[in-house]
Amino acid sequence: MIEQPYWWTTVAPPAPPAPDDVPRRADVAIVGAGYTGLAAARGLARTGASVVVFEAERIGWGASSRNAGQVVPGVAVPARALVARYGSARARDIFDASLAAIDRLERLIDDEAIACGYARTGHIEAAASPAHFQAFRDEQALLARVFGHRVELVARAGQAAEIGSERYHGLLVDERSGALNPAQLVRGLAAAAGRAGAVLVEGTPVGRLIPRGGRWTVSTARGEIDAGHVVVATNGYTGAAAPWLRRRLVPVGSYALATEPLPAADRDRLLPRRRPFFDSRHVLVYGRLLDDGRLLFGGRAEFSQPTAASTRRAAGILQRALGRVFPPLRGIRIDYVWGGRVAFTRDSLPRAGRLHGGWYAGGYGGHGVALAVDLGAAVAQRIAGGPADHPLLQSPLPAIPFYRGRPWFLPMVGAYFRLRDRVG
Repeated sequence: MIEQPYWWTTVAPPAPPAPDDVPRRADVAIVGAGYTGLAAARGLARTGASVVVFEAERIGWGASSRNAGQVVPGVAVPARALVARYGSARARDIFDASLAAIDRLERLIDDEAIACGYARTGHIEAAASPAHFQAFRDEQALLARVFGHRVELVARAGQAAEIGSERYHGLLVDERSGALNPAQLVRGLAAAAGRAGAVLVEGTPVGRLIPRGGRWTVSTARGEIDAGHVVVATNGYTGAAAPWLRRRLVPVGSYALATEPLPAADRDRLLPRRRPFFDSRHVLVYGRLLDDGRLLFGGRAEFSQPTAASTRRAAGILQRALGRVFPPLRGIRIDYVWGGRVAFTRDSLPRAGRLHGGWYAGGYGGHGVALAVDLGAAVAQRIAGGPADHPLLQSPLPAIPFYRGRPWFLPMVGAYFRLRDRVG
């Protein structure tokens, strides 16, 4: 197995490091060159602002090139929990914002001619038990009644038309979703930000963000930069430079593998309509067919931060899970395996706004492809002085008690969710 994201093989090698003449003064300094940071850079540069983006690794090195490329409605909080927690009106605002984010992402891909294989595929949620399928019925009614959003149910007897697995007890199908190549999307966003005038600096960690007299000193390995605003767009990779944000975002490991290319007959049997899928467990698995015939299969196999050792452990866990979901693939060769970090807020709701004078967006909880782009653009609009009517912008983001950025509690959380899955 090659221990790197499969997606990296589908894009050209990274560009050479930025030259030493990094700007020493900018209207806005952005930390992190993933979807959020690049969308913010593009939006701000298009207004005429001078923008510099610092990336500790390569552009899109984090979750933006490691995710499964599923573009789905909603947020990490289920629809019924949104209504129970916030009431129907605010719940609908949040859900509608996720749909609008998909629409805006599609327009951005078209406007910037980003070749990322985007298609409106729809997605499948697979019921892990009969009780979960009954919960799908309730969710279908709630989505129609409160959100005006239509989904279809497929009983177990007919699910072979959508997924070739006997492990599940019926499906929920949402036609509104899409799929794309995440590494190609982030490269396209970087090119768009560069065309707009943003300066992108790779291989340059930010050590400190120091507020001074209404401006910021950004301390990096290439020297200090004076900036009018800072945007921290590091999500699950937030470090010590922004302790005020690190206390509010919990990084969680997510892992995936890609098989060898499958024969056409196997692909037609496993996912006949080429829809991405995920199941209804708390410790879920997900998958999709790739353009070259491979199956991408992933999940929360390890509740630890990705390392070489945890990635190898996760590969074994995922390979066994793959054999349970699709028995014909037991023993299939695995060509790629990788891990990455998603991030959750205390209540699993994404946020963007201003804290301690700095701007941020994050906490997407695995629903970040469209929302990260959208909230990055919304932050840019707000910094530029324009209206940004977004229900996830400027919402309060409380710190997590007894937490300073090291998620010591994740193994206990993982054990709890696995127990809930066992008891149904």
